[in-house]
Amino acid sequence: MRTLDSTTSLRIAVQKSGRLTDKTLNLLDGIGLKFDDYKRSLLIKCLNFDVELLLIRDDDIPEYVEDGVCDLGFVGANTVAEDEADVTVLRGLGYGVCRLSLAVPKNGNINKPADFAGKKVATSYPVLTRKYFESQGVDVDIITLSGSVEIAPRLEIADAISDLVSTGGTLKANGLEELVNIFDSETQLIQTNKPLSDGKKHLIEKILQRIEGYKKAAESRYIMMNAPQESVPKIKEIIPSLKSPTVMPLADNGMVAIHTVIPLSTFWDVMEQLKEAGATGIVMLPIESMIV
Repeated sequence: MRTLDSTTSLRIAVQKSGRLTDKTLNLLDGIGLKFDDYKRSLLIKCLNFDVELLLIRDDDIPEYVEDGVCDLGFVGANTVAEDEADVTVLRGLGYGVCRLSLAVPKNGNINKPADFAGKKVATSYPVLTRKYFESQGVDVDIITLSGSVEIAPRLEIADAISDLVSTGGTLKANGLEELVNIFDSETQLIQTNKPLSDGKKHLIEKILQRIEGYKKAAESRYIMMNAPQESVPKIKEIIPSLKSPTVMPLADNGMVAIHTVIPLSTFWDVMEQLKEAGATGIVMLPIESMIV
């Protein structure tokens, strides 16, 4: 195990337990950072990189990063915005996607933002909720709750709620319907604005490069196919490749093998076009990582 140097090693804040934890740890594993016994300790040293993880409550991550206790943090954009933290967002990570929405009882008398005037709105996100209503010029009474916000209307604590929504199942189960989306969120990688040593900056650049390659690989597929030589120009036009595809001659006269990388989102759209252009034996393979 490496001995960490506080001037060059990084401390990264990660949610101890919750909806972002497993995906964040999977991401770190995917970019080659190996940790041991992360479930039995709050401060975990990386086995092969000058990094240690601090496992804390997600609500505390922006503050720890802002204060420089941690150099980086993986946390939801909603938490960063609610905390109004003085940090730098390095990039969005595309998981933990959700939205902060206003929800109201079904068949109630609140149908548009103006109808909230004078109403009580329960939420765990008073800052974001207040900002939204101020932007609409609507005066509401915000009731701050730490949890179980969705039952507030049934308990007659509030007339409506402002809460995180992923699928909407919890709202439906409590007789609520989503009315307005006021903030879109995903997991972000944030960085402290406190001064960093050159060594730490270098490590952050390496981590960002690895994350970029990992995310690009997750969104791409390696494809192989056979095709007549005369079909190559047409196939090149069809393939939304990162670069020019690799074309290699086969033992069969006039046939070639074509290898390339394409975005996963376009594969099924172009597959039929490739077949029509003469491609056969099309194989799609996942990519573990990429250097971009």
